[in-house]
Amino acid sequence: MPSNEQNDYFGPPALRVRGTILVIPGRGETPQSYGRFASRLAADAYRVRVLRRPEIDPGDVDGSLRQLADQLGAAVADLASAGPIAQPLVLVGSDSGAAAVGALVAGAAETAAAATGVAVTGAAVTGAAVAGAALRGAVAAGAQREVAWWPQAVVLAGLPGYGAHVVAGWDEELAARTSCPAHRAVLSDDSQVQRGTLDDPLPTALLDAVYGSTVELPHLLLVGDSDEYADRDALARAAKALPQARLSVVRGAHHDVLNDLQHRSVAAEAVTFLEALRDESSLVPIVNVESSTW
Repeated sequence: MPSNEQNDYFGPPALRVRGTILVIPGRGETPQSYGRFASRLAADAYRVRVLRRPEIDPGDVDGSLRQLADQLGAAVADLASAGPIAQPLVLVGSDSGAAAVGALVAGAAETAAAATGVAVTGAAVTGAAVAGAALRGAVAAGAQREVAWWPQAVVLAGLPGYGAHVVAGWDEELAARTSCPAHRAVLSDDSQVQRGTLDDPLPTALLDAVYGSTVELPHLLLVGDSDEYADRDALARAAKALPQARLSVVRGAHHDVLNDLQHRSVAAEAVTFLEALRDESSLVPIVNVESSTW
């Protein structure tokens, strides 16, 4: 049954699970907002859990990220209680969820490297998930530990820019989010969707962290070329600064790039990324186009 806290999606029972995906929604959204996207990944034998959106407190960004780390840690511990987690473990964030995920992995990696001289790693184990100040405290106390939720890669979709936006009512917000009539109905029919929150500004400190990230972690950045909330120049700079990044621009897509008319192609791009991650020795496209007339 759909939940406001989390929804789970399983692949065909006869197939071996190919990886584990945690999806983090954005402003105003609920786990139901990503049912179609999660179902597509699950159909390709990925284990998917959609979590509740993170609450970002402008006055306590670090605390907000610690809460997200706790949420991710609890999800990983719960999944691991049923058996070993299928790798790769990948975090998929959308909108403010993308900003929070990007800032979280950047801050956790930077803090661990500064405190220990080594990069933070992950393992499918239970235990306290820590980030930011909490990670500093653990290292300082001599209790160095692996971060259970640490992913093999992240997907950041519809990462917002710094600019402020104002829309006049729900119809305009829907138009800014997506052109897909099916997804517009999903949002409109969900009484738990918080209308009007897409215009709530994200803290500058949060965006600085994700746009300034240089974490050694593969990133797939997805943006619609009709996304009025995106800062394409900032995204391009971020993609160049990251050691391993792929910036994919979706023609005609709006802010909810995972849930616009192009959702099939976007899901295919995500699966292509996930499949490439399964080759731990290299991250290269599986299919190369040698010749094409289009």
